[in-house]
Amino acid sequence: MRVLITGGTGHIGKTTAEHLLQKGWDVRIFDVTEKTHIADAEFIQGNILDYDNLLKYIKGCDAVIHLAALAAPSIAPGSKVFEINVTGTFNVFEAAAVCGIGKVAQASSINALGAYFSVGQIYPQYFPIDEEHPQFTTDPYSFSKQLIEEIGDYYWRRDSISSVALRFPGVYAPEGRTTERYYHDRTALKELLDELVRQPQAERETRLNEVKKRVMDFRKERAFEFRLPEKTPIKLPYDDLLFRLYMRYRFDLWAFVDVRDAAQSLEKGITADYQGSHPLFINATHNALGYDSRTLVHLFYPEVTQFKSELTDSASLVSIQKARSLIGFEPEYNS
Repeated sequence: MRVLITGGTGHIGKTTAEHLLQKGWDVRIFDVTEKTHIADAEFIQGNILDYDNLLKYIKGCDAVIHLAALAAPSIAPGSKVFEINVTGTFNVFEAAAVCGIGKVAQASSINALGAYFSVGQIYPQYFPIDEEHPQFTTDPYSFSKQLIEEIGDYYWRRDSISSVALRFPGVYAPEGRTTERYYHDRTALKELLDELVRQPQAERETRLNEVKKRVMDFRKERAFEFRLPEKTPIKLPYDDLLFRLYMRYRFDLWAFVDVRDAAQSLEKGITADYQGSHPLFINATHNALGYDSRTLVHLFYPEVTQFKSELTDSASLVSIQKARSLIGFEPEYNS
């Protein structure tokens, strides 16, 4: 079985290509980079905005894994992020349709919901969050991911292409969660959470309201978006642990996934027996700090009182139940 992987030399793409090669797949990589170091994979240098060239190399493939994109709003102006991510995705699906390909697995993002890069507040309505939750995107990258999911819907209606848009959160390499620095930071953040729990309610609320204001002032500056070289870069005060908890983890919904689990979800996205176009959250089954989830909700989302299922221990605030039932995804690397 031959698969085309756009963006196949990137973080997720390289792991996915190696994963499929080990299983005996015929892998063709299509990427803007000049070369690849992935042995046994066919490599084509190309741009997903060049439709004719893309069409040439999608021909003969049985499925497509689409990963090529600008991965953050800081990389380029919003117009370029939109062009590459949205027009590029349209080109991939259009070429797949012309070639009669019936399965596409594409990388969406937890940000299709509206998360880390948001310029304003996020408003979870219930936990664990699932694919039924309303979207509230406010930055060009997140908006582009919201739209590529609609492209999948369009090609299901138009050409009966079955596809999944995998909503990845932060994707970690195995070594990224085993370093001394990682364990040090994880311990310090959990100790800070313990400290917040022990504080009198009035003191805790004052402290959290203060950091909330600083974070929201920071986000209003659109600090995660592209800045011209002559503009002073905005620095994140990540040495402030409470700021980090509110700025990063709260807006990421404490979700994460190992890159090897991202790879297996992409494989299942083109091999599982399903029909239609589906966004799917893909993440570990517990939250990023391994902390009590009900406590996290109480501290950082006190307005949320609805729970679709019980959150016990450190269970993830983002449900993967739909990915389990539709494509058989089950994370293998939860630590």
